[in-house]
Amino acid sequence: MKQLHMKKLLIIAVALLCQFTMHAQDSYAVSGTVVSADNSQPIPGVSVLVVGTSTGAATDFDGKYTINVSSGDVLQFSYIGFATQTVNITNQTTIDISLALDNALEEIVVVGYGSRRKSDITGSVSSVKSEELNAFPVLDAAQALQGRAAGVVVQSNNGGEPGAPINIKIRGNTSINASSSPLIVVDGFVGASFPQANDIESMEILKDASATAIYGSRGSNGVVLVTTKKGKSGKLSVEFNTTYAVQNTSNRIDLLNADEFAAYQNDVRTNVAITNNEVAIPYSQGPANTDWQDLIYKSGSTVNHQLSFSGGSDKINFYASANYFKQNGIIINSDFERLTFLSNVDAQVSDKLKLGLNLFGSRGTKNGATTQSDGSVSGGADDVITLAMRYAPDQPIFENDLSYNFGNTVGDPVDNPFAVATERIDETKTDNFRANFYANYDIFKNLAFKTTLGFSTENENRGIYLPSVLQQTAGGIAGRAIVEYDKETSVLSENYLTYKNKIGKGDLTLLAGISYQNTVSENFYSEATGFLSDAFSFYALGSATTILQPDSSIQEVVIKSQFGRVNYDYDDRYLLTATVRRDGASNFAENEKYAIFPSAALGWRISNEKFLIDSETLSNLKLRASYGLTGNPSIGAYESLARFEPLYASNNGETVSAITPEQPQNPNLKWETSYQTNIGLDLGFLSNKISLSVDYYNIDTKDLILTDNSITEYLGYTGDDILANVGEINNEGLEISINTRNITTDNFSWTTDFNLAFNKNKVVSLVNDADLFFDATPSYFSHDRSYVLREGEEVGLFWGYEYVGVYQGGDLPQGTATLAGAVAGDPLFKDIADEDGNFDSTVTEADRTTIGNPNPDYTFGFSNNFSYKNWDLSIFFQGSQGGEIFNLTNVQLFNGDANTTSDYYNSAWTPTNTNTDTPRVGNNSNREISSRFVEDGSYIRLKNVAIGYNLPSQLTERIGIENIRFSLSAQNLLTFTDYSGLDPEVNYFGSGGDNNTSQNTAQGFDFGNYPTVRSVNFSVNCKF
Repeated sequence: MKQLHMKKLLIIAVALLCQFTMHAQDSYAVSGTVVSADNSQPIPGVSVLVVGTSTGAATDFDGKYTINVSSGDVLQFSYIGFATQTVNITNQTTIDISLALDNALEEIVVVGYGSRRKSDITGSVSSVKSEELNAFPVLDAAQALQGRAAGVVVQSNNGGEPGAPINIKIRGNTSINASSSPLIVVDGFVGASFPQANDIESMEILKDASATAIYGSRGSNGVVLVTTKKGKSGKLSVEFNTTYAVQNTSNRIDLLNADEFAAYQNDVRTNVAITNNEVAIPYSQGPANTDWQDLIYKSGSTVNHQLSFSGGSDKINFYASANYFKQNGIIINSDFERLTFLSNVDAQVSDKLKLGLNLFGSRGTKNGATTQSDGSVSGGADDVITLAMRYAPDQPIFENDLSYNFGNTVGDPVDNPFAVATERIDETKTDNFRANFYANYDIFKNLAFKTTLGFSTENENRGIYLPSVLQQTAGGIAGRAIVEYDKETSVLSENYLTYKNKIGKGDLTLLAGISYQNTVSENFYSEATGFLSDAFSFYALGSATTILQPDSSIQEVVIKSQFGRVNYDYDDRYLLTATVRRDGASNFAENEKYAIFPSAALGWRISNEKFLIDSETLSNLKLRASYGLTGNPSIGAYESLARFEPLYASNNGETVSAITPEQPQNPNLKWETSYQTNIGLDLGFLSNKISLSVDYYNIDTKDLILTDNSITEYLGYTGDDILANVGEINNEGLEISINTRNITTDNFSWTTDFNLAFNKNKVVSLVNDADLFFDATPSYFSHDRSYVLREGEEVGLFWGYEYVGVYQGGDLPQGTATLAGAVAGDPLFKDIADEDGNFDSTVTEADRTTIGNPNPDYTFGFSNNFSYKNWDLSIFFQGSQGGEIFNLTNVQLFNGDANTTSDYYNSAWTPTNTNTDTPRVGNNSNREISSRFVEDGSYIRLKNVAIGYNLPSQLTERIGIENIRFSLSAQNLLTFTDYSGLDPEVNYFGSGGDNNTSQNTAQGFDFGNYPTVRSVNFSVNCKF
């Protein structure tokens, strides 16, 4: 077998040698001169490359070059600051090239159902290119958007957790109950998931109504258009990318060790005894000194391998890739593994007919340690990170018999955090498949018809098993198993005509089409307890002694649409875009299933007017203005219908099935509609070496879908989320983007990109003009209000008591109050006067007020890119200014019934340390929700630093490789912030939501999140 294998290798090597020899025999020299089209001056250092090969050359000081080619080759000429140009080789021996200045305005930008020159865009559109998306390794391409586009906020739903979903918001929260996530469109498929970043050619973020109204009912939160890579005519190109990363926590909470903890607990007991006039019982210190954080955290790693190949001819082009991603998390037993493939094939069947097929598939497996506390401490449950901060450090991991220690000495009885991290099983398997076929037929010279048919399906299976070894959580019930299955299938069919014609000095483009999409969602949930053995995990529900009530459901949503658009560009100066879409959705009420979403935009390219067209300084000046309507249909399939819910009832002592009214019919429940205004200015100086774009926007979202609290209880409806159109919210903002080419020489270049976005939101109206209160605290905090929606205020303001310092004893200062039984060292709060201006000097419900604002004043991104010969360097900063954070972690740690931070213990009030703003330990605050725990969340983060090196072409040519690139990068290296928690990019969504997409008004809370990771990556890229 070994000899046979060697023979095969020898045959392959001889065949390849013959191929290279034949090619060499057919090759001949081509020479010429490359000059600038702007001034006809020679350009030194221009890269001259035979596409698809490693053969290359560069022009000399006089712009001259010589290179060996073969008939049928494609010669590419490229240089920074100039547009790339290609030439097909027939039998030429001399090829002179005139390179045009790289005018970013001629860049083609993808828009809904078509593409436009960037110079012709009238709406607000941000573009992110492939090199920016691949600046550093990411699991989800959405992560690479963070800080890259003005007005786009990107955040993981759970910090650095492997496989955690990503939340994107464009221009703030445009809804309260409905989702604020944008619509994702990949290669024309509406509602798709992101492909791998390496497979993406470009992303366009459509932000205003002029750009998004073509998607009608689903465009109010913005649209992200993703274009994947396509094959190009020429020789086969093969590319291999591999990355290895080492990851660690970027921060940890500085907690007390065992001796410090024992002293702290004695102080707590002493102070509690003073408050209650009791004798303190000394704390009995345990035998260990355990750093629970050190036990659950470890060094993580990521590997990412991708192989792609592309090529084609005049008739057919193809691109295909396969990707393997594996991340071992920084918390023990958390990891994510995924295999992905993508394939694009485009075939020019005839002069009139073009066909294409896009295939995408992935299989992901996520194993997760429990994070994001739901607050269900009853029964000893909580997340691993919170448990590691709460569990007593003087307790050992194991008892003498090697069983787990469950002897937490303070607070509620909870499970050992190391046992939870190592024994609890939480596995999610996700299969994702998408196929999208298109046919484009040129009916006449100016009229084309395109039809697309797409299908996608996503299957998610999640299994959770809590073994009986977890004494507090599952010991008393002999284990608990949960199995959940979700499936979503979508079919999309779109057909549209595009007409293009030049009329005098004007260019006219007409678009008209129809769309049909059917989405079916299925769900099954089952839970069981009481297992003879833990060996079969959640795969043996039938062996359980108790099967809890299962649940299953199916939902179907159909959206039928008609849409049209007019683009008219007159004399390359005056631009018009008008769009209209009519959508009908089955999930809305009988009287409101259809709605129309129009928009219009005007643009004026002032720089093309006679009085500016010859300006040597101003290369671009364009004004844009748009107004339009978009919708948000993000509610359940049957929310407008009268519904019943099942319940258990008793009849003659026996349990019987029964139903009860859940909600009444609402035949008028309709879309939330956003009325959007956008005014933009685009500027370019010095042949667009400096480009500036400024956008002002105003978004009024009306007919908000909110819970209708006006329905009286005596009607007997049990549902607490009966919906109605009864609110309005406003977002207003300013976005600034600056791009500069600072230095461009033969061997060195330096470019800068900067974006800045301001957003101010306001609740305009609510149900009956009344405040809406919500809670995002863990359930064992025993609070029901931690944030509020109030007319005239921003969304999600923190709600609680205003902390004013430490009570020093004696008479209370005017306008202050304490909790009952307060003594010196306890927290002091503001006493809010009643309508008559009187103070009661007691903390009551009436003393709660708004105590913080989680909405940032502005967000920004700032990157610098340098290149010197074969070296390149990228430095990227990203940040946020002004948003406040409610540190629920400190609420728990400062309560006295858990471990605490060194800062708190060392700065707390004592009879000998009264000059402090920190209350005594063991005070009677009872986890109060007050401004004491509200902190400034502003930060500046060194998001990425990357240095790369391309091996010289002289070396790569010898080994038959087009290019080899090595790069070293690091993420989240430095964070500049005053926030005392783990990370200022907080994302705790409270006990009521599945993630922070479903709870888009619960913002700025921090408790038990998976930490953001610091990574160092080494990558190799090879092109053949």
